[in-house]
Amino acid sequence: MLKKIGIGLIGILLIGGVVFFLMNNNGSKRKKEKNTTNQYEILEVKNSMFKDGYEKAMNTLEKMTIEEKVGQLFLVRYNKEDAKTFRPGGYILFAKDFENHTKDSIKKEIENVQSLNKYPLIIGVDEEGGYVTRVSRYPAFRSEKFASPKYYYDTGGYSLLEKMETEKATLLKSIGINLNLAPVADISTDENDFIYSRSLGKDAKTTAEIIKNMVEYANSNHLNSCLKHFPGYGNNKDTHTGIAIDERSYSSFVEKDYLPFEAGIEASVPSILVSHNIVKAIDSEYPSSLSSKVIKELRNTLNYTGIIMTDDLAMDAVKEYVEDGRAATMAMNAGNDMIITSDFPSMQEEVLNSLKEGIISEETINQAVARILAWKYYSNLF
Repeated sequence: MLKKIGIGLIGILLIGGVVFFLMNNNGSKRKKEKNTTNQYEILEVKNSMFKDGYEKAMNTLEKMTIEEKVGQLFLVRYNKEDAKTFRPGGYILFAKDFENHTKDSIKKEIENVQSLNKYPLIIGVDEEGGYVTRVSRYPAFRSEKFASPKYYYDTGGYSLLEKMETEKATLLKSIGINLNLAPVADISTDENDFIYSRSLGKDAKTTAEIIKNMVEYANSNHLNSCLKHFPGYGNNKDTHTGIAIDERSYSSFVEKDYLPFEAGIEASVPSILVSHNIVKAIDSEYPSSLSSKVIKELRNTLNYTGIIMTDDLAMDAVKEYVEDGRAATMAMNAGNDMIITSDFPSMQEEVLNSLKEGIISEETINQAVARILAWKYYSNLF
């Protein structure tokens, strides 16, 4: 009798253990699913222009080391020798990088750099046309450099502008460039303004209309574009050499400067570059690139879901506003996704140290990297 009771108790315990395991295992699955859902909600995936790439992005993110994640945050000034050991999110090439090259030779060099990296690189260039040209200034790439978008629009309207932007996209893509850091969305109608020669030279409404079309031209040619310099340069001085303090009212930005950016966002521009200007009406304490208030204008006021990147953090304009030399840390905590830098090693180390010290959260890094990876999937770089 006792033997039967013992056997019965063992059976009950075994069944109970199995039930507990199954319940616990299913609970873990539900918990994991819930966490994944929360991650997607935090990243606002449903509303993102990169939403089709997020599932793959999240799967890739889970497999990355923290060093790989931090590397993705940086868009680095290109140097052929550095590219052998650097592992950033991408590179920006300047005019010197195309000198003494042919289309074939630079294409092979870029392909080689891509092959050195585990994750596909954003390869960017500032080929605005006119005052700023990095590629077409050399006869090996084009018989004459691209004129400014303003010139093409004034000369032949949208027909000529579309033709030239299509030619530009075709050229850049043919040599391995996947991001053009253009068009300039700043409004300037005064020839004495620093930014005038790079702007469209039109009023806000006309500028917005042209910008919308230029973003659409790039998208239709499968080339990433980038609007700059949010929240609008106006008549401020050059921030490569010093800080620019903008005294204009908030309403002037909403009613004028924001219009081209809103138009570009409506046209699904994949990236926007933030200037170093201090816009007192939004944040009187920090340059725009380091200001969470300015980034929130893009995210919350303009409802932008794409990539937000800083102007080069090595510029003089930001140095005196940086706490403990942590420019990259401040930029990430402000809400930027990518940091343009000429000093990758020290900034990468800085961010890694800030993570260890708890100054930046891993959640902040994960959100930015997920968006960057989703962008790369969206752009068919993987």
